[in-house]
Amino acid sequence: TRKQDRKQDRKQDRKQDRKYGREQGRIEMHEKLINAAIEYDRGDPKRIQHFIKVHSFARLIGVCEGLSADAMKTLEAAAILHDIGIHEGERLYGRNDGEIQQKLGPDIAKQIMEAVGGYDDVKERVMYLIAHHHTYTDIDSKDLQILIEADFIVNLYEDGASMNAVKNAYDRIFVTESGKRVLKDSFGIK
Repeated sequence: TRKQDRKQDRKQDRKQDRKYGREQGRIEMHEKLINAAIEYDRGDPKRIQHFIKVHSFARLIGVCEGLSADAMKTLEAAAILHDIGIHEGERLYGRNDGEIQQKLGPDIAKQIMEAVGGYDDVKERVMYLIAHHHTYTDIDSKDLQILIEADFIVNLYEDGASMNAVKNAYDRIFVTESGKRVLKDSFGIK
């Protein structure tokens, strides 16, 4: 009946409103985290643009791979903060390689997440992902795999990698169908 249909429509609308509200809250939280990371990396547009691109690709791949809302929150926070240890590595050790990023990044990321707020439920996992995003063996989860793939997509482009290097990364690193598709389409791999 029409009355039952309207009741069902209102119920569906309320469900969508709750879902949208949660999604909107996560988006606003990530915007705050992005702004905090931009402030931390102030004066370094290369690093800022890098993490913005990695976040965008990680989000795209994560959504296409069907990650849960909690997994997306974790992945997006890790993508935003994945290289946050670079400046401290340069200051302390005069270098910013992957090993240094993995060593110094988690504690800096923790401080930023705590300052922004709203990440207590995923903070430890985000720190783990940052501590392993340059370790390409024993990848133990889809969120880590996607973070690595997103970082590779951006690094291959930013470094002007050869087509041979791109194909090698495709064969050795990429596992998710969405990540493979983005890499193939971005670089025109057949």
